[in-house]
Amino acid sequence: MMGPESAQAGRKQSAVVPSAHLAPALDAIRAGGYVVDEQGCILAANSRAAESLGRTADELVGRDAHDLLHRGPQGQQLPATQCGMRQAFLAGCPAQGGDEYFEHADGSLLPVSWTIMPYDVGDGGSGTLVVFYPRRPAADTEPPREQSAGTLTDFERLALLAETTTQLTSTFDVEEALRRLVGLVLPRLADWAVIDLITERDEVWRTVVAQADGDAVIRHEDFEGPMPPVPEESLMPLSKALRGVSSALADPDTYQGTPDSGITAEQRRLFDSAGMHSAAMVPLRSTRDVLGALTLGRASQPDSFTVSDLPLLEDIARRAGLALDNARLYQRQRKVAETMQNHLLPQMPHVPGLQMAVRYLPAPDASQVGGDWYDAFTLPDGATALAVGDVVGHDLEAAAGMAQLRNMLRAYAWAQQGPPSRIVDRLDEAIMPITDVTMATLVLARVTRTDDGHWHLSWTNAGHPPPLLITREGLAEYLTDGHGLLLGTGVRTSRPDATVLLPPGATLVLYTDGLVEKPGQTLDEGLNQLRRHAAALAHRPLPSFTDQLLRRVQPPGLDDVALLALRTPEREPGGTAPSRHVARGHREDVTGGHAG
Repeated sequence: MMGPESAQAGRKQSAVVPSAHLAPALDAIRAGGYVVDEQGCILAANSRAAESLGRTADELVGRDAHDLLHRGPQGQQLPATQCGMRQAFLAGCPAQGGDEYFEHADGSLLPVSWTIMPYDVGDGGSGTLVVFYPRRPAADTEPPREQSAGTLTDFERLALLAETTTQLTSTFDVEEALRRLVGLVLPRLADWAVIDLITERDEVWRTVVAQADGDAVIRHEDFEGPMPPVPEESLMPLSKALRGVSSALADPDTYQGTPDSGITAEQRRLFDSAGMHSAAMVPLRSTRDVLGALTLGRASQPDSFTVSDLPLLEDIARRAGLALDNARLYQRQRKVAETMQNHLLPQMPHVPGLQMAVRYLPAPDASQVGGDWYDAFTLPDGATALAVGDVVGHDLEAAAGMAQLRNMLRAYAWAQQGPPSRIVDRLDEAIMPITDVTMATLVLARVTRTDDGHWHLSWTNAGHPPPLLITREGLAEYLTDGHGLLLGTGVRTSRPDATVLLPPGATLVLYTDGLVEKPGQTLDEGLNQLRRHAAALAHRPLPSFTDQLLRRVQPPGLDDVALLALRTPEREPGGTAPSRHVARGHREDVTGGHAG
């Protein structure tokens, strides 16, 4: 076993000056605690850590914690790759464990339970907080039993609170946050968990009633649902918790009298049906309001809740309340933004002979709106205008600019007779003096039916990814002609137009760059992937084609995606053989190899 002298030989000095201000904060922890820097060297340690390890704080500071303390069960030096605590430290995430050994100054082994979490050391520095608690040797342990909140050790309380924070703040989904909250308290603290939430209309909804059954959690949906209103003057425990007045305890005697309200009657029904002999009710609060209440009940666990349990339960509820409030705000903003986006994006016109399908997938951020858009509308001469564009930005300002640009394009397209390039030129001239748009890309196309019944496409491209044309036989190519500068540069150049005769049964895809761009992949790779998948799906009905194309190609969770797909009729007028005329460009038949 390595003694203090040999450990001294392995001493490493921290490159970071020890932070004296950390010591008072560490001394407030009722367990051994120390902070290490990014290299794992100890910056500060509290008196409990020094006492447990038989060293002074000065003897700990500056040492590499792994080399100095971490040992195997036989006292052997542990390689970093075999040390669970060291691996958790390197991962940089909160973690905990209970099967580690520290070396005491006298060379003996100290079995410990531990938890680690990121820690701000001040002055812009980052570190890791390590909290440990000596555990009894295996020979001295008793058979495991469910612990009440009152019998949790200080370390176990701290670990539970750290776990609560980690789990609840890592989701913005209300249902998932509630599920995690139940998993944190059952069966560790109680047999039953009940969550009552106050809705935006000040109504109470019994959202979760769950019971621990061994390692499983059973939902009792018959108890869930709307609840009677909360009485303003009631002194019953749940009513006080839902008003945010105070936490409270309850037992069967609490509900022996005549109920003072409907909500008390519901609570007594639950109490009796569950066979609870003890319960604790604490408010769920945000920084702005009371969100509801958490009820923890015990039926099979013998210990009753006591007043000393309430601080821990209130701390858990406070963290849960903040997480739920954040999740609610996120979902509310997301709903508002989705509604706004749906109203900004238009319905497709009905064009006899043509099929059209559109899809819009917002980026998964809180705003859920951006500058990607599509449009299709009928022109005075009977032609159909198609447009897909992207305004720079991914926020409400970009969405507002997108609406301005789309409305101006419609107005110019309706008033201007001529090719798409003339309309886009006029739009580009107006962007800087009239709108808040800085830069944007756009493809504007006209689809017309010729006198002999064929479908003709003309388009201009203002710095946008090229349209993709797929024949029904699976020949896929990009329409790279007609390309010019993006909008908003201030440079006046002549914009080109391009034309193509659309084959029968062909599919035209207009899309935004969110479909083909993702980190670690070149644009050419993204375009090639889109072309191969689109060709493989050419035989699918148009709605299925668009859905499957998005599912296969879209980089998950990176950017907005707007997609407009158009398909021509299967046969030419008069039943003639299908035309194989397509625009100039790269052509590849991929129907045989990319159907998966």
